[in-house]
Amino acid sequence: MVTGTPTREDAAAAAAALRSGAAVRERSRQLLERARAGRSAWFAIHDDALESAAEEVIETTRERYPNGDIPFHSRWRHFEAGGVDRLNALAPALPADTAERSRALIDVVVVSVLLDAGAGPDWRYLEPTTGHTLTRSEGLGVASWDAFRAGLFSADPAVPLRVDADGLRSISPEALEAAFQVGEDNPLTGTAGRAELLRRLGETLADAPDVFGPVGRPGGLFDLLVGDGRTSLAAPEILAAVLTHLAPIWPSDNRIGDEPLGDCWRHDAVAGTGATAGWVPFHKLSQWLTYSLLEPFIWAGVQITDVDGLTGLPEYRNGGLLLDTGVLTLRDDAWADVEWEVGDPLIVEWRALTVALLDEIADLVRARLHADPRSMPLACVLEGGTWAAGRKLATRLRHGLPPLTIRSTGTVF
Repeated sequence: MVTGTPTREDAAAAAAALRSGAAVRERSRQLLERARAGRSAWFAIHDDALESAAEEVIETTRERYPNGDIPFHSRWRHFEAGGVDRLNALAPALPADTAERSRALIDVVVVSVLLDAGAGPDWRYLEPTTGHTLTRSEGLGVASWDAFRAGLFSADPAVPLRVDADGLRSISPEALEAAFQVGEDNPLTGTAGRAELLRRLGETLADAPDVFGPVGRPGGLFDLLVGDGRTSLAAPEILAAVLTHLAPIWPSDNRIGDEPLGDCWRHDAVAGTGATAGWVPFHKLSQWLTYSLLEPFIWAGVQITDVDGLTGLPEYRNGGLLLDTGVLTLRDDAWADVEWEVGDPLIVEWRALTVALLDEIADLVRARLHADPRSMPLACVLEGGTWAAGRKLATRLRHGLPPLTIRSTGTVF
């Protein structure tokens, strides 16, 4: 969607202003305050239900992590599905050099996160090495891990454990379907969109050799951010690098001038300066990727700061927690039976309210568990946590289906 005809400089500045966790929070908070004032056409807010939502999260957290040692919410948890330590099993095949090992781990997690849009209720993955049958995010994670191990994303058969531009540009929907065991009786939503996203990633990597190296590897982010020997890195810096250097991969039509915005959507009630007015950024997959990149940097000896500079993830498990605990209710119950588009105002607002309310639930959870943001950042509350509680409630109430139906493109949810 184009908003007028801003100059190239104004468009670039507006897009840059929307590419941060702070912008996600600020715009989402606007819509929460508006809904609390009763001015939302779509949702009512019930603050008295926040305590019960926090209790669901606390109960789930204690079940999942009874010793209180909660890791970050990241793709690495899905790589551990079924209690299998896949990273340790792969370790002997990974490079011994710390920097090259970090590049390989960044390679696999970038591709895996980009393949992590919703799988749909009927898809499953049978892991050949363990016999585990995995579904949804865990299944997508392990399937992409196995595809990486098999060299699907590398153009050089002699170096299978890497992701490079030529390997990605050769990915077809059929190759992805084979890797993910897709068939008539095992459908995966958005396969074509996922393959296209990987091809666009390949083009983007190839077009920026100064960032991603001569063969175009996502692991070039390691050199970009700490290649000069830095030992400390703020999480928002990683997000900024992801949003800046991977911006061209997003196939969304959402743009300001010629600047692609990615997971950023229109809502006419949102105020902003200049060309940013009316835009609500979410950057869900980019933030999910950033959360998932924290550990490879930490394992390389880099200290990560300001983890709470990132936001809660506006997807259907966290958003479902709010609807299923009654923190949010629809103005019209019939809307639960509608299939929505990602850019519909109701969905944009649901996602914004999710971001803003997750911050409030995190405060309640930390207070009950006698923790603080330093010992229990939002990344741990999400993992403990909100996402798992949302899934548990969906399983209990609707056989795992989300409370709202969104037509998947394979690139957002």
